[in-house]
Amino acid sequence: MFTLEVEAGLELALVEPKLASKYFKIVSNQRDYLSEWLAWPSYAENEEFFLDFIKKSLHDYADGKSLVCTMMFKNEVAGNISFNSINHDLQKVEIGYWLRRDLQGMGIVSKSLSMLINYAFTELNMQKVEISAAVDNQASRRVCERLGFQLEGIITRAENLNGRIVDHAVYGLNRTH
Repeated sequence: MFTLEVEAGLELALVEPKLASKYFKIVSNQRDYLSEWLAWPSYAENEEFFLDFIKKSLHDYADGKSLVCTMMFKNEVAGNISFNSINHDLQKVEIGYWLRRDLQGMGIVSKSLSMLINYAFTELNMQKVEISAAVDNQASRRVCERLGFQLEGIITRAENLNGRIVDHAVYGLNRTH
């Protein structure tokens, strides 16, 4: 199974079916919090939702289209981080992530993101990493800026977040040779 050790106590592991119940428990307990910046939590009504997501993710991974990992912090599911898409023609990956509310501010996303960026550039030979975040999602935007991403632009009316139309800030990080 695909795993990357970020540091002692923090690793990224390819999603697997046994995680469905753990994801469901997190979302059940933190649905309102996660729904502020994610569209899908309101649809995650049972473990089957996550089993379907995991099966699709594994299929896309096998096809080289994406890489969806759980962030494991001290052997517990902390959240998710992924190459939502891997575009081999453009040599570009698009990254997305979410983290449990109780683990915010510990550097888990920044450290995990740094590891995936390195993996994209060195192992997948990508030339660009891209992240889109809602304009008002200051926490995600700060992560991008802290890691050296450049704001490439704002896409207006980019997403319907549970009835609220939001703009996206698009960040890019190019590989340096």
